[in-house]
Formats: sequence, structure tokens, C-alpha cells
Amino acid sequence: MALAFSMATGVSAQAAEPVTSVPQLDISRYAGQWHEIAHLPMFFQRQCVGDITARYSLDAPGRIGVLNACRTKDGGRDQSTGTARPVEGHPGRLEVRFAPDWLSWVPMVWADYWVIALDPDYQWAMVGEPDREYLWILSREPTMDRAQFDTLKAKAEAMGYDLKPLIMAAPLR
Repeated sequence: MALAFSMATGVSAQAAEPVTSVPQLDISRYAGQWHEIAHLPMFFQRQCVGDITARYSLDAPGRIGVLNACRTKDGGRDQSTGTARPVEGHPGRLEVRFAPDWLSWVPMVWADYWVIALDPDYQWAMVGEPDREYLWILSREPTMDRAQFDTLKAKAEAMGYDLKPLIMAAPLR
């Protein structure tokens, strides 16, 4: 309907930029602890109320360990372990699974994990996927500079992410 209206009025519909991953990702530099600053809501993080972290480890060639953790509303800690693997020909893309190893052959247990923005010094990152359902803004520190956060939000919006439901997980400075 909006497209028909814009065509009838002569106003061009502005398409979002495609979601693209970074052209280079040094996984050894990416490995380590990240603090979540914000994310789009998703069912598997519904119990998290703060102190959300992701730790990536180099477990073996082509195999990256993932440990996601958070504080829950009862004050406890929740965590999940998974595995990531690089996508051949796309350095900024990984596939991640949290299902057991014996299910790793099933294609649908692997989810897209695209690094779509990355600090040259690996101090912040923004992660998404091509359907624009998931988005995480990450930092090596438990907080982020507001100007940097606003720049990352603008980049995500330019790629077509709807950030109205964005959940802040950490303070800005």
C-alpha cells in the first residue's frame, strides 16, 4: 500500500541498505569477553536483566567456543554454551549453534551471526543477521560512549533494523 501511494504521488520509496558483514574479521582478536550494551528482544534472552556477556574462545581450528551469560531477576546467573564456525568466503560471518554436538549435522540448528560493524581495535562490535530479527551491540567494556552507540544505532537503522524495541542492557557514558 505504501509503495503504491509513493508511486502515485511521485515520492520514491527509500530502500534500506542491505545487511552486510565486515569484510575482515580476525577471530583471534575477536575472541575473549564482550559485554552486551543493547539487543533486540528475543525469547532466549527473556530471563536476562543485566550483566549480559558473551565469551568467544578458539577451541580448535574452525571451531569457536561460545559462552553467553547474564544475571536473572532473582539474582542468579544463567548461561548457555555453544559453538560457532566460520562461513567460508565471508570473513565477517559465523554460524552459531547451542544444540548438542550430535545435532550439528542438522542445518536448522545453525543460526547466522554476522559482524556488521567492528572497531578497528576490536573494542566494540555490532552483530546481526540478514533477516534483521536479531541485533546485539557489544563492547569490551561494560559501558559504551553515547556518541559511539548513536553511530551504531544509525548504521543499524540504515540497514533496515527496527530499533523501537531495542533493549538497553548496560549504561552509556
